[in-house]
Amino acid sequence: MPPHLAKILNTKLVFKGRVFNVRRDRVSEPGGVVAIREVVTHNGSVVVLPVFDDGSILLIRQYRHAANRFLWELVAGRIERGESLATGARRELIEETGYTARRMKKLFHFFPSPGVMTEQMFVFLATGLTLGAATPDEDERITSRRFPLAAVERMIERGKIHDGKTISAVLFYSNFAR
Repeated sequence: MPPHLAKILNTKLVFKGRVFNVRRDRVSEPGGVVAIREVVTHNGSVVVLPVFDDGSILLIRQYRHAANRFLWELVAGRIERGESLATGARRELIEETGYTARRMKKLFHFFPSPGVMTEQMFVFLATGLTLGAATPDEDERITSRRFPLAAVERMIERGKIHDGKTISAVLFYSNFAR
């Protein structure tokens, strides 16, 4: 066993859901720690940062039950089994906003909550945008709005955007990919 990997001594599925599962692992971690870890398993998500030719960014606003509020955020959704990351990003963009992108470029990926989740989020830059008809899921009520990049940065700085994937993707783009 490589020294940087944990060895699962036993595992038990404790919850099976539509979007994620929960398992309880007894593990021997690097350094000899033996512990019980509860892990939310998730197939992963795509995050889409739509940027228009003038540099403005498209954000969506929707109600998030777990946060008990409406949030401004980027387009995002889970990766379907067997779906490529770019295909998932294109699907989510059109479903939630109606836009299609001529170019979809992967910027980076990250673990949103590595202490408890296997989920990875893959951030894509979408450019060459053309508006079409949105096809949101039955339980989604989404509005979208274009913002200048500087306005989104101010919203982040002033605590008006609370969504972690949006904060990290916009600041990454602003500092490293623009």
